Amino acid sequence: MPASSAAGRLAGEVAIVTGGWRGIGAAVCRAFAVEGADVAVNYPPGAAPARDGADELVKELEGGGTRAVAIAADVGASADVEAMVRETESELGGVSILVANAAATGRLPWTEINEAEWDRVMRVNVLGALFCSQAVFPGMQARGRGKIIMVSSVMVELGSPNALHYVASKAALIGMTRSLAREVGKDGICVNCVMPGAIRTENEEELYPGTAERSAREQAVRQSIPRRGFAQDLGGTFLYLASPDSDFVTGQVVVVDGGWVNY
Repeated sequence: MPASSAAGRLAGEVAIVTGGWRGIGAAVCRAFAVEGADVAVNYPPGAAPARDGADELVKELEGGGTRAVAIAADVGASADVEAMVRETESELGGVSILVANAAATGRLPWTEINEAEWDRVMRVNVLGALFCSQAVFPGMQARGRGKIIMVSSVMVELGSPNALHYVASKAALIGMTRSLAREVGKDGICVNCVMPGAIRTENEEELYPGTAERSAREQAVRQSIPRRGFAQDLGGTFLYLASPDSDFVTGQVVVVDGGWVNY
């Protein structure tokens, strides 16, 4: 990756990116690093591919001159989240940027979603964002500034079969964004949400194996920009919301979907 910039837009900032070990999260880590931020790459504990992916990304970021650390934490467990923030502060310094990107997914007809499955998705996607925001808040409040960025999904606007619990969780994050922005604006903290469209990631390939070409054709018809979106297409939006350029922007949802949903 390109070398980080000591004079970049995020120079001196410390970011935690949950689920940062691959996909959109990894693209955000790279975008932040290039602009001078130090980055904590979160990954779920107990999964060797996630640990290896986080370690490889940290090596890549460090090779470009960024200070980075890989941290295992279950974002749906408050004790894990608190430990992750403490480790980040110890290794990199006070956290000024949080990207609540980690997400649990699942494909089930709505009639087959039981309590355990509902709770699994909500615990990571909604409670995880809450716990992470709570954990970074004291430091941000003490410094009088901070950026919290939630990650929703265009499926909130469109709906999706066999993903009711996932879509509901992503809708909850929009409400959380707007309400939390009201709570912490007086502390100099901005809270915004990115709503990605059809972004090609490793997780999509796992859920829908062998569908890349068909999906590309379908999105060419649906979107104003007739191509698939990729994780790197989102980097600039996250960078804007994390940087001083957006210091008067809060409680907003930014749609990055190639013009799939037009208002």
